[in-house]
Amino acid sequence: MAGIERVGLIGIGLMGHGIGKNILLKGFKLTVLANRNRKPVDDLIGRGASEAKNPRDLAAGSDLVITCVGNSAQLEDIMRRVDGILAGLAPGAVIADCTTAQPQSTEALAAETEAKGGHFVDTPLTRTPNEAEAGKLGLMTGGDVAVLARIRPVLESFADTIVHCGGVGAAHKVKLINNLLALGAAALTAEALATAQKGGVDLKALRDIVTAGGANSVMFQRLASYFIDGDKTQAQFAIANAQKDLRYYLQMAEALATPSPVAAAAHQLYWLASSMGYAERYVPATIDALISIGDKPA
Repeated sequence: MAGIERVGLIGIGLMGHGIGKNILLKGFKLTVLANRNRKPVDDLIGRGASEAKNPRDLAAGSDLVITCVGNSAQLEDIMRRVDGILAGLAPGAVIADCTTAQPQSTEALAAETEAKGGHFVDTPLTRTPNEAEAGKLGLMTGGDVAVLARIRPVLESFADTIVHCGGVGAAHKVKLINNLLALGAAALTAEALATAQKGGVDLKALRDIVTAGGANSVMFQRLASYFIDGDKTQAQFAIANAQKDLRYYLQMAEALATPSPVAAAAHQLYWLASSMGYAERYVPATIDALISIGDKPA
């Protein structure tokens, strides 16, 4: 298989900007798609990227197309519409999807890509926008090992941890399970901190004892930093996305006939916070949502 020289990137958001920046720094040619937020797009263009008018044109000029969008419905539209990726995909080109997506959707899109003469792999991300900017994301990968080896130099430009999970769709399954663990811990922490605040607990004392014992976690520390220290940079992941990811997990678990009472409870918290107007705020704001409920008049 020929190497990768031309990369297309769709999804220049919190994670996408860092991905694109590091792809350019490693010397690959990069084409990006216009985004509603022009600032990160214009920054990448200023660093040497080109801009495509639509997904079809971007795909036509790329050996590898990386997608990093909000959900499976968005990805399906970008792939299948008249001016979509599949309409412009060159024979032998690769699509690497970083979206947190539904595994069944991934498998269907992979089959359609293969029918067009291309290759589809799932490459969902872990870590935060800070690591994206530093080129130190974590990647789960699913798909043909030869295809993944071909695109690995590009993946290594923005990730320092790459774990192969199996065939197409396997990485998205691992991603959903990973997010259940992270978002479930965040939901539990939010409830604990809200109760502590209402009960007049010394929050710094609480953090000290949790830090020293088995209840400690990365998510506890991030939410505690947000709530106790006022660090608004923590857990930069929208509540609406958390709700979506847990919904996808629940759909996967239902298809596997796996009981999911804890995931369902965590999903309800993010659904509640979203319905209260916190959808676009980051996960730690679930604490504020829980506290505000009791503050409202009966």
